[in-house]
Amino acid sequence: MDKREIEGLREKVGCPALLEKDGWKVDVKESTRRAIKYRRDSNIVIVIHQGRGWFDPLSPAKGDVFSLAEHLGADGFVEACDRVADVVAFVPSAPARQRPARPKALASVAERWGHRFKPRPDSPAWIYLTGERALPADIVKQAIACGRLREGPQGSMWAAHSDSVGALTGWEERGLKWRGFATGGAKKLFRFGPAGSERICITEAAIDAMSVAAIEGPRPDTLYVSTGGGWSPATDEAIRSLAKRANARLVAATDNNRQGDVYADRARAIAAEASAGYARSRPRADDWNEDLKALVKKLEKELVAKNG
Repeated sequence: MDKREIEGLREKVGCPALLEKDGWKVDVKESTRRAIKYRRDSNIVIVIHQGRGWFDPLSPAKGDVFSLAEHLGADGFVEACDRVADVVAFVPSAPARQRPARPKALASVAERWGHRFKPRPDSPAWIYLTGERALPADIVKQAIACGRLREGPQGSMWAAHSDSVGALTGWEERGLKWRGFATGGAKKLFRFGPAGSERICITEAAIDAMSVAAIEGPRPDTLYVSTGGGWSPATDEAIRSLAKRANARLVAATDNNRQGDVYADRARAIAAEASAGYARSRPRADDWNEDLKALVKKLEKELVAKNG
């Protein structure tokens, strides 16, 4: 197969076709328009670049459709080409809940954030956070007061990511029917709590960060942060910067699954390099918001029994 044929295959076959043909399924809840998460058993592959690229969040593996074929078991590049050629006519299903691409140029991140209202009692984002996500009103109020939250479209909420000096870089988007990150924005860290804290509690989502804060009190000595569902180089740099603080202690409060363990190991390595303290705090369920909702339900039952 010559170079022209290889390039032709690369144009015709995207990573989703190869994965679906191999039995992988889209995790709709964990996917965004620009990053589609595929699962098979405990294995994960994230498809990016409109289906032309991929990476494994649990290892350094990444690349194009040919390297994906090798990642899935092809023995060398020649067999990878054969596997890709076998799915030329295969049409993958479109992942659900994807928003169509915006046809017009977007305003800057700061301008779009500035045009959004802060959540308020009985607003859609407030109801989503305090109802669907069971976050205490006091926690939501604190996050609003420090400029961390905005009303998103269709009842969703936006949770700000910022750099070390507090400049907005983007936001996590969460709602009943949508999960994503600000188009044109950059993942750094969602930050909730005293900025100069020595104890840094690292979670994978802003809602989890606020959930841990609700479960813990929140603690006045703790900065609760979220990586936004990934671990970008900018996020890694931000966590390293926090770990260099005097008497810093990193708490890896990542999810109770394989990906959460991988991220916890990264936090532990950063803490070791910076001579900082380290602890692993694991939720009982898959994530901390599930733990919070279970706790709220338990307390409600106890209150009913007490007053019954």
